[in-house]
Amino acid sequence: MEREPTDVDETAAGDASVSVTLPARMLNEYVYCPRLFYLEHVQGEWRESADTLDGTFRHRRVDAREQVLAAPDDQGDRVEHTRSVSLSDPDLGLAAKIDLVESEGETATPVEYKRGTAPEIIHGAWEADRVQVCAQALLLRAHGFRCDEGFVYYIASRKRVRVTIDEPLVRQTLGARDAARRAVAAPTPPPPLMDSPKCVRCSLAPLCLPDETNLLAGRVESEPRRLVPTRDDALPLYVQSQGGSIGLSGECLQIRFGRDGKEKQEVRLIDVSDVAVFGQVGVTTPALRTLVQRGIPISYFSVGGWFYGMSAGLHHKNVELRRLQFAAAGDPARALAIARRIVSTKIRNQRTMLRRNGRDVPARTLALMGMWAGRAESAAALETLLGIEGNAAHLYFQALPTLLKGPLAEVPDLFAGRNRRPPRDPVNAMLSFAYAVLTKDLTVTLQAVGFDPMMGFYHQIKYGKPALALDMMEEFRPLIADSAVITCINTGAVGPADFVWGATGCAMSESARTALLSAYARRLDDLVTHPVFGYRISYRRVLEVQARLLARHLSGEVPEPPSFRTR
Repeated sequence: MEREPTDVDETAAGDASVSVTLPARMLNEYVYCPRLFYLEHVQGEWRESADTLDGTFRHRRVDAREQVLAAPDDQGDRVEHTRSVSLSDPDLGLAAKIDLVESEGETATPVEYKRGTAPEIIHGAWEADRVQVCAQALLLRAHGFRCDEGFVYYIASRKRVRVTIDEPLVRQTLGARDAARRAVAAPTPPPPLMDSPKCVRCSLAPLCLPDETNLLAGRVESEPRRLVPTRDDALPLYVQSQGGSIGLSGECLQIRFGRDGKEKQEVRLIDVSDVAVFGQVGVTTPALRTLVQRGIPISYFSVGGWFYGMSAGLHHKNVELRRLQFAAAGDPARALAIARRIVSTKIRNQRTMLRRNGRDVPARTLALMGMWAGRAESAAALETLLGIEGNAAHLYFQALPTLLKGPLAEVPDLFAGRNRRPPRDPVNAMLSFAYAVLTKDLTVTLQAVGFDPMMGFYHQIKYGKPALALDMMEEFRPLIADSAVITCINTGAVGPADFVWGATGCAMSESARTALLSAYARRLDDLVTHPVFGYRISYRRVLEVQARLLARHLSGEVPEPPSFRTR
């Protein structure tokens, strides 16, 4: 079903409680769930589901053509049927796009189409639907019609349910209007519903995180339901064939590569979450415009994996979140508290990686890393944290060779500690590449949530550096990027012949990049048990959940953002 925008009357002296003209459909959502109303119509969140797509399909006839309703004085003696009628009234503070108006003379009757079945309850229609029809009736009255009743047509039941526009329903509708206006003026969304069955079918449940928010806020103690989908349906598209191009062919992206661009491959747009191009790969204007229109970002890398930047559509509408983000980043105490959790969790995840998978890792190394993780939790300044992180990283990378085996692990000078710009050995070349791709994924995720990826809490501001993406990446470096690199080496997916040594460093061949991208994608698709919530989701989903919970923390909904610390 069509989403209707919120109109704001500029003459109302900035008082949001009286200046917002609310669409009747918004009142429906407010009565159904105040938080859903806030997320969708105030913060601009939206996500399609099978239910919303089915609703759009079932509304295709009434939405096909917008018609103009004749004035009462121009109505004839016969019944007129007018579809997709748009009405608004500034004094009433309401607007609506009515699916169908049946009018005769001075009498008009609104008919609202709903995709579901008619409920067997008092009044025969859901409360939210009755309020929506009443709002439409009040608008018809404001335009000179007599309107004493309306109907809700439940498509699945093929049943019309009469809604009598009586005084109690009018009072309820106007009360919902006033309450929704107050919600619009509020700086934070209403609290989530408590263990409600409504959340199970809600398309915004993965964005709202009702059970997770209630748990972290201390409202409940039980483990949350897994309302977040286990895996993503849409996945990133990586194109690295030099001289290749990405074009548009109907509802598909068409990738051309090979000599003279004669080889081609097509990928459906619906299956693409974002696009990443490496080196000399072109994107046609029609393809770029379509990707931007659909909110699919395009990331640009050098051949070796240096992340240059992104092309994306208009920024997320949730300006309030970015304001809170900048305020927290500008508060040294708050920024330090978040940075402590970042560094401590990263060190503990590195330690777990060594403890689980290393061969003969010195007990002293593990003990020292545990000590540095503890000190990170009480560091007095960001400069202290940088030193703690550096000491722990030195221990981790010193022990990293104990995780490696296979043909590549036998190569002399395979790894001599972390180095970069340019990397001087195969392991560092792969690590830098994997970190760049992970930075891209988190930049895309953060921007989709509504953050500014360039403003961080731990990493300092630097032109062109996605500081917040780098912040969030820290705890996932060993779990995702390092794990993908280690898998490639240990399984023999990459070997000595897949690298090129030069006077200044070591570079990956196209075959090595392809193997690493495959291992990285498989790692993101792996299911993992969330350490706080107990359900299993993919690492790709974990990145989004953690970003959204950080937003809930900044808005004050939850006291602390949960760290993702593997056991």
